[in-house]
Amino acid sequence: MEEKDRYWDCLDRAVEATHGGRTEEALAWYEEALKANPGGAEAHNGRGELLWEEGRIEEALYEVELATQADPKFVTAHLNRAELLIEELGEQEQAVQYCDSLLSGGPELPRPDRGTEAEIHYLKSKAYFYLDDLEGALFLVRRALKTGGDVPVYRAFEGQLCFELGRFEEARRHLEQAVILDPESPHALYHLGLTLERLGEDEDAARAFHQANALHAEQYPLPVTLDRTEFERIAAEALADLPRSIREYVENVPVLIEDFPGTDLLGGENVSPQILGLFQGVPRTEAAVTAQAQDVDRVLLFKKNLEKVCRNHAELTEQIQITVKHEIGHYLGLDEDDLERLGLA
Repeated sequence: MEEKDRYWDCLDRAVEATHGGRTEEALAWYEEALKANPGGAEAHNGRGELLWEEGRIEEALYEVELATQADPKFVTAHLNRAELLIEELGEQEQAVQYCDSLLSGGPELPRPDRGTEAEIHYLKSKAYFYLDDLEGALFLVRRALKTGGDVPVYRAFEGQLCFELGRFEEARRHLEQAVILDPESPHALYHLGLTLERLGEDEDAARAFHQANALHAEQYPLPVTLDRTEFERIAAEALADLPRSIREYVENVPVLIEDFPGTDLLGGENVSPQILGLFQGVPRTEAAVTAQAQDVDRVLLFKKNLEKVCRNHAELTEQIQITVKHEIGHYLGLDEDDLERLGLA
């Protein structure tokens, strides 16, 4: 068999093994393909995708970059590289620059068709989301929709962004459309549930949460619930567990429990509807040394948000305690780096 035919035959076998869940066999076939053609962009990219699924991120990025070097016009490898930078490595600014270079094109880069251009806008939108530029992200995902048509994942992300911006009715429209386009999208169903819950439609929200959980239980666990009395008890225990010297500082700072952040917080404080807790007031480091806790000083815990990020009551108990201590840390003037170092991030 000629080396070229051998290369494609090995690729076919690698894909077949991948679909059969035989990861090691698939990796071996990609190795064989690269022996037949060491510069095979398809083999490097396929191997990179498989390593990505296995959580071997640095190796995956290396293979995908080899694919882009072997064939600079191989679009799929470029898109994979951008997504790895965004979703796995947290290199959002680098990803934005990379997306811009792909959109502008050049003699060594592929000229994007409309579908590819839409995908690049979508990836860039996700990078802006992680950079906390929600309006910029919304603008870009709408460019993706305008360019590529009503793609379910783009429409769902538009709805998610509207939810994060507190535009719940608008989010509902987009997420309902995303579910119509793809009824088996757990991402769209879960965010539709979040939105319906905020609109007071609890039964429909619960149905959406259960549907998302049925499709992907690991990523979308069902909320864990506690009655308010038990929730308050755990929060009080978290305060009582603080060192005595800290308890003296915070004894007059109330810990208030609400289901969700209200519209005043979403607009005035620019917080996510999914925030777990919040300190409101003046940190001790900014107040006068002898100043007592001000009437405005308070710690807020958002019960239903906390219940959604845990898989069982033990996790919920721990997360309530961490959140109380995290927000007390903000009252004491600690920043996020300090809190992370102390295990309270």
